[in-house]
Amino acid sequence: MSDQVLRAQSTLTARDHVLLGWLADHGVLTTPQIAHALFPSLDFAQRRLRRLGDVGVVDRFRPLKTDGGSYPYHYVLDQLGAEIIAVHRDQPPPRPSQTKARRRRWTVARVLQHRIGVNQFFTDLAGYARTHPDHDLRRWWSESRCGDVGVFASPGSSIELQTGPAPIRPDGHGIWHAADLQVPFFLEYDTGSEPLTELVRKLDGYHRMVRYGGPRWPVLFWLHSADRAHHLHQRLAEQTQWAPVATASRDHATRAGVGPAGPLWWLHGHHGLLTLADLAVALPYLQHPDHQPDAFGRPFAPYRRSEPPKG
Repeated sequence: MSDQVLRAQSTLTARDHVLLGWLADHGVLTTPQIAHALFPSLDFAQRRLRRLGDVGVVDRFRPLKTDGGSYPYHYVLDQLGAEIIAVHRDQPPPRPSQTKARRRRWTVARVLQHRIGVNQFFTDLAGYARTHPDHDLRRWWSESRCGDVGVFASPGSSIELQTGPAPIRPDGHGIWHAADLQVPFFLEYDTGSEPLTELVRKLDGYHRMVRYGGPRWPVLFWLHSADRAHHLHQRLAEQTQWAPVATASRDHATRAGVGPAGPLWWLHGHHGLLTLADLAVALPYLQHPDHQPDAFGRPFAPYRRSEPPKG
């Protein structure tokens, strides 16, 4: 019997490997997300995805839409795709039962909604970078990757940060590059279901990590409404911020017709809205010549706050 992995790999392009890696790391992506992030057109993406399904490296499902109509296809890694990723990462192949259980997990509506929302943020950035050559999503880490032991530790950080899991649990971490500007960030994706006190509480872990000597990267709250952003900034004004915080809202993004790379970000303590890349200008330590993708911005004092912008 021929080796299915070898046979399948001979048909895969570099773009296919990027997609399989994303599905391995981030679980599930919709057809529009994949098309926007990786392909020149939706038709092109659909043809290629059907081919990948025929080969057996991906599987797909379409969730039930209770109010009529239909959702787009949602793609997940199939067993053969999981084995190919394991080969490339020098990892043991997952058992078929593990891959099946992982695929089925994404059919749970509550889990799926949140993951699709998080992945939409990053695929929007990847799609923007695809059509803007001077921009690049240089890193996209999942929630589970951010939870690895010592993942955000540097040689000078405390022993707590080097030997234990990070005191944070962001929904994702990325590095956004635009021309000569680079912005590492943490993402907190908000569905609006949690009280604002819970969002503020999440910042305790980021402040603790900074005090341990970890990275002082901006925490981005991708909120469902502009009203919620305003109320969150009111809460933040009552606290000392060791880690910078910026907010943007999806309803504002929809009205403005721009994605998360655009001028949507309200940096706490800063007047006026910023693009994602502009955060590097507003936080000058991010531009330090020694601040490379794996380097750390060190705080010498708490992040200063001022009155929130009007309007």
